[in-house]
Amino acid sequence: MNYWLMKSEPGTYSWDDLVRDKRTHWDGVRNYQARNNMKAMKEGDLALFYHSVNEKAVVGVAKIVKEYYQDPSTDDERWVVVDVAPYQQLKSSVTLDDIKNDKRLEQMVLVRNSRLSVQPVKKEEFDIILGMSE
Repeated sequence: MNYWLMKSEPGTYSWDDLVRDKRTHWDGVRNYQARNNMKAMKEGDLALFYHSVNEKAVVGVAKIVKEYYQDPSTDDERWVVVDVAPYQQLKSSVTLDDIKNDKRLEQMVLVRNSRLSVQPVKKEEFDIILGMSE
């Protein structure tokens, strides 16, 4: 299994929206590195759901339920989506400041390249963040 972090502006699509919808395709990604990360996702992988912009916090865990396919929001064949479903809501959010202040997470992509909207997460980092939410 691989682990990921997927960012969304809560005003555009929030964790609560995903819970309500039960499943959605993750569209609108227009960065090649983020797209390549989505192409690497496998069914069953888990992704930290991160509210970006004002909140800047991990709020839940989503599960990849369908591997990549053509993004239906564009005719441009370069762009893809994956389908995600809610897996687990965190007991408490883990903020970007919490993550940056934990020495164990100083190599995390979120800390080193905070603008990337879809990024890999090491299992150890994933487990640390889940532990921080308890």
